[in-house]
Amino acid sequence: MGEKGCVILVVDDERDQADGIAEALDKSGAKAIAVYSAEDALEIVRNQQVDVVVTDLKLDGDINGLAILEEARSENGQTEVILITAYATIDTCKEAIRRGAYDYLVKPIDIDQLRTLVGQACRKASSAIQRKAKGSETSEGRFEFEGVRSRNPAMEGIFEVLRRVAPTNISVLIEGESGTGKELLARAIHNNSPRRNRVFRPINCAGLTETLLESELFGHAKGAFTGAAGDRKGLFEIADKGTLLLDEIGDMAPNMQAKLLRVIEDGIVIPVGSHKPIVVDVRIISATNHDLTELIEQKKFRQDLYFRIKGVNITLPPLRSRADDIPALTEYFLKEATAETGSEVAGITEAALMILMNYDWPGNIRQLRNCIRTMVVMCDRDKLDVQDLPPEIYQRRQLAAGAGAPARLAGVSLNELEKQAILDTLAKTKGNREKAAKILGIGERTLYRKIKEYNL
Repeated sequence: MGEKGCVILVVDDERDQADGIAEALDKSGAKAIAVYSAEDALEIVRNQQVDVVVTDLKLDGDINGLAILEEARSENGQTEVILITAYATIDTCKEAIRRGAYDYLVKPIDIDQLRTLVGQACRKASSAIQRKAKGSETSEGRFEFEGVRSRNPAMEGIFEVLRRVAPTNISVLIEGESGTGKELLARAIHNNSPRRNRVFRPINCAGLTETLLESELFGHAKGAFTGAAGDRKGLFEIADKGTLLLDEIGDMAPNMQAKLLRVIEDGIVIPVGSHKPIVVDVRIISATNHDLTELIEQKKFRQDLYFRIKGVNITLPPLRSRADDIPALTEYFLKEATAETGSEVAGITEAALMILMNYDWPGNIRQLRNCIRTMVVMCDRDKLDVQDLPPEIYQRRQLAAGAGAPARLAGVSLNELEKQAILDTLAKTKGNREKAAKILGIGERTLYRKIKEYNL
């Protein structure tokens, strides 16, 4: 384990089991304390600094491992908890992760696996304590995974769940509209997991026929079908010890659902046209833009597969409901696009950004990313401006501004109305201030002053 000084509390009402685990962890350089009752465990977590708690889920009396988990996390948010259980049901494991467990192990315990897991938990607890001591905690609502940007309150709960889920092996189901960033989130989970140095492979289940999908996932032997000129590994074998993203899993054919369920349950793959079983260890992340519960009711998706892939369920909100994230996402995609194209564009004007924030983004984050990339390519100035916006965005903006406008005027300040009128006119003229001033019936110098006054 190599984590000297890490304080570990081992909780088990079977003395031999508790003492054996504590002794094994002591040999790794940590300080392990064994207790034999939930009451003693609660007393310690309330009065001592404990880095990691290893507790049996089922204990004698009314207090179980989940209660110890909640108390430990409540007393010290940096304490990590590992649950040991003989009853590893999906609901139990999901509940443990939701309540903040670092991970869980199923009896009989593999001591080497436990040492590795405790070592990871010790390092995580130590890093959290150091960050807190330095006062460098990330700001509330900020998700620090690479490539993911959000300060939206609606995302805060999602990020907290993902911070806890990423270091574990539990399966994750990500739901949301097309383009909301499901694959980006799946990559972030992988990159923050112990599998980060292994393969991450996504596959679009909706983009392949059933035969091709089976071959892609499980591989095939030479001569298995016409065109199979040689043996080929499937993604399950390629991603062994890594992560596999099953994108658009709701579009998978029923026969393939049954085959996938068997592989997930057994951890064994048999390539098409072969009889040789291959043992694999793959973490499954699934994504869909469908409501799988509705598909289950329609007999289009297997309920048993649903419960297998839905270890932890995340639903990503559409971009239109988190407009306050658009400035940060725009900045990120702008830097990405300039690095890719070699452009010298250094920013975006307030007027253009305001229009982006008021657009409804039917294609969500994917559409925003493509929009910024196109604007960067077409722009020949140091900042993106209104005239660089794709036609569908400023045209729809104008339609939205005109539709039902009188009903929205009540209670709006005159300054806000003036500001909005300037923005909409600039959008209509593609940023041409001379034309905008004529349409508004004011002098060009007055328009410049208003733009500066409203910080447009």
